Amino acid sequence: MSTHAQATTSAQGEQPQQKPPNLWQLLKRKEVFGWTMYDWANSAFPMIMMSSILPIYYYKVAGANLPGNHATVYWAYTTSIALFIVALLSPIVGAMADFSGAKKRYLTGFALLGILGSALLYGVYSGDWLKASIFFIIGNVGFAGANVFYDSLLPHVAAENERDMVSAAGYAMGYLGGGLLLAISLGLIMTAPDEKVGFYTRLSFLLTALWWLVFMIPLWKWVPEPKRRVLPEEVGMNPVQAGFSRLLTTLRKVKRYDELWKFLLAFWLYNDGIGTIIKMATIYGTEIGIDSNTLIATLLMIQFVGIPFSFFFGWLAGKIGTKRAIYITLGVYTLISIGGYFMSQAWHFWLLGFGVATVQGGSQALSRSLFSQMVPKSQSSEFFGFFSVSSKFAGILGPLLFGFVGQLMGSSRLSIVSIVLFFIVGGYILTRVDVEEGMRVAREEEAWLAKEAVTS
Repeated sequence: MSTHAQATTSAQGEQPQQKPPNLWQLLKRKEVFGWTMYDWANSAFPMIMMSSILPIYYYKVAGANLPGNHATVYWAYTTSIALFIVALLSPIVGAMADFSGAKKRYLTGFALLGILGSALLYGVYSGDWLKASIFFIIGNVGFAGANVFYDSLLPHVAAENERDMVSAAGYAMGYLGGGLLLAISLGLIMTAPDEKVGFYTRLSFLLTALWWLVFMIPLWKWVPEPKRRVLPEEVGMNPVQAGFSRLLTTLRKVKRYDELWKFLLAFWLYNDGIGTIIKMATIYGTEIGIDSNTLIATLLMIQFVGIPFSFFFGWLAGKIGTKRAIYITLGVYTLISIGGYFMSQAWHFWLLGFGVATVQGGSQALSRSLFSQMVPKSQSSEFFGFFSVSSKFAGILGPLLFGFVGQLMGSSRLSIVSIVLFFIVGGYILTRVDVEEGMRVAREEEAWLAKEAVTS
């Protein structure tokens, strides 16, 4: 590192400032473009299934026979169950993928599971809330599991000083891809005669599966499988044995990765709030009486407004540092959560939706990028498994708390306010993370692995 770069590193371990990379030059590289296109492909699932059409369909059709706010509560529990399953699986399958040199194959397996779950939701009709929950859990396990391996490929397609921008580009592509499919689906639903609305709504679930399958082809073709590194003591082990062995080894080194674990705790807390807003916004809006067209149109607006803001935060991180850029997003989310308590009219939802659009992609892209810089490249799937655990347990607790408070109070207004604490505490812990020290440890560990391991 140059003397100038070192001099620009803050006392709190903020990242060294480097000239932001040129976005268009990055996207000309096939492996970078192929990697970002997977965000285009799989963003159809969170857009259609988590945030817009399925939650409303679940509330109004699948849960039509449920009393009071039970549909909202059951939806919250459904998302928690799916994420709990992924949280249990992520670290071990991540370590297995690193050992096997099979990040892309594991990604493919989970993605196909998610595609299957999406397609099965086509068969959900009035009163089928349990069937909808089961199929959504299948799809969500596939979606979240595949993301462990997708995220773990970031250090292999982008250098350290490129990751903020490449990660942000992935989220921007996701906004565009998910937004286009939502626009297509919304157009079909809104122009359909009354007797066909249910059919075209269910057709959007089938289109999600097809979209995901077709647009992940660039990743299959252009993103190379990273080289496999096996330690001498792992020779002769099968992937399950090696996976548990690596997991135990990493846990024994927990003190060495002190900054990484502090970041994971911070991410767990503030991402709890982010994930809850994403998953519960439309069903909460439906409960308080905002019409479906407003809800979905607002989410469509978020997709397209989010594109330039994702790039903006990728650029901003290069100017002021990744941590400082994340602090800004958390401040905006805190205001959004407070505003959600007072929301009662359609224009309120539009305003809060615009606020979400400005920070949603940036907060998650920069968190992914920051984490990637503190992990050894050859163990990226294992460590992104822990990253997934952090994000998934956040996804469990947030909706669970949302559902519990809503069930206890008979209304979900206080639920939205309860998540503010996660932003405040998570942001505080992030201030205690020394990123430069975390990066130094990752480089040393990677150098040791390169020296000791057998590469294939």
